[in-house]
Amino acid sequence: MPGDTTSGRRLTGTWISAVLVLVLGAVLVTGRAEDDGDDDEECPPRTVVSWAPEPRLTSAFARYGDDDARTDDWTGGDGTHSVRLPDGRLLWLFSDTFLGRVHRPPNPAGEAYAWRDGSAPLVRNSAVVMRDGRPESTLPAPLFPDPAPGSWRWPVAARVEPRSPGASEQVLRVLLWVRRHGAPPWIYGEPLATEVATLTLPALRLESVTTVLDQRRVGDLSRRVLFGTTLVEEDGWTYVFGGDDGRPASRAASHAHVARVPEGGLADPAAWEYWDGSGWRSRARPAPVLGDGRRTGVGSAFTVTRDDGTYVLFTMAAGAEGLATVTAYWACSPAGPWHGPAGAFTPALPAAGTAAYNPQAHPELSRGGRVVLSLDVNWLETSAAAVMLSRNVSLYRPRFVTLRLGPPR
Repeated sequence: MPGDTTSGRRLTGTWISAVLVLVLGAVLVTGRAEDDGDDDEECPPRTVVSWAPEPRLTSAFARYGDDDARTDDWTGGDGTHSVRLPDGRLLWLFSDTFLGRVHRPPNPAGEAYAWRDGSAPLVRNSAVVMRDGRPESTLPAPLFPDPAPGSWRWPVAARVEPRSPGASEQVLRVLLWVRRHGAPPWIYGEPLATEVATLTLPALRLESVTTVLDQRRVGDLSRRVLFGTTLVEEDGWTYVFGGDDGRPASRAASHAHVARVPEGGLADPAAWEYWDGSGWRSRARPAPVLGDGRRTGVGSAFTVTRDDGTYVLFTMAAGAEGLATVTAYWACSPAGPWHGPAGAFTPALPAAGTAAYNPQAHPELSRGGRVVLSLDVNWLETSAAAVMLSRNVSLYRPRFVTLRLGPPR
């Protein structure tokens, strides 16, 4: 995890946000869809029935990050998201990212770990291009510049869509979370807004950034909602999930929310509709679809995918188990009701003292009833994180697992 402001670095905000997920987890739901479809045969209950490590992807990023011939590319990061481009390339988006050169082992402590020195650059976001299953290049970073001094952008979910509804030209849309430095308990940054960046294809040139939901007028920081933790496409709509930060000081649960946008409209604020508890409204205060704000709910780092007509949500488990354990929930509609938790599983962590967070599904790599899921890893004790992540560079990189979904047993 990056260091403090006096050394030109800050705590990895994605990691701190994820602590909410680790501590709070995801459980019961509130809110119902216009047609919950619980008895619909086309929406069977789904959960995780088995899982296994996905070493090929994990090793691909490890090899790329350890290549000491490069001096200005990705060597580790969190906030892992991916999107398939029309030419077959896979673009990986990361939040807080270490760049620079990695040194071969042993490290200065005599341990058999690849390491980085204290001058290694840290940027708020990055993008890595993968071709044929191998990361091949890092785009100039940061890809999305800071909007103002003291604030930054974290990329989250992305998709390729028409430039406008019905247009033949395709562009890449990337959802961005905007935050700024805040006083405790907002040490991971105050939430400000959700933006959508438009990139040209195939060049991936940043063309524009549009604010789609500005939260600066919401006085209670714990009620500000940022959208884009995950996207799901269905019947010409893109469903955009997001969440608030709850109240960090009181450990109150965060809420999950959902919006929808017609295909080609992600960059048009007027095209967005938000679930308000009874229907989709363009100018409504978003209502939560998961969480009661007291003892149940989710943090911002969760993911949703579809399997056999059913929406399946993955998040870290509640309580202490959330430091390593993922659970699943299912629903027949993006607005719920959500059922679970079930299908908990605990992948191995790379070292004692580390924790997993930010589970993200990668549909472009998932097939045959199996879901590829990534997990970010970080050092658990924040005061020692900056040292440990440089002492052993393998820690601050995504790990991958493959899940098989089926009916609850």
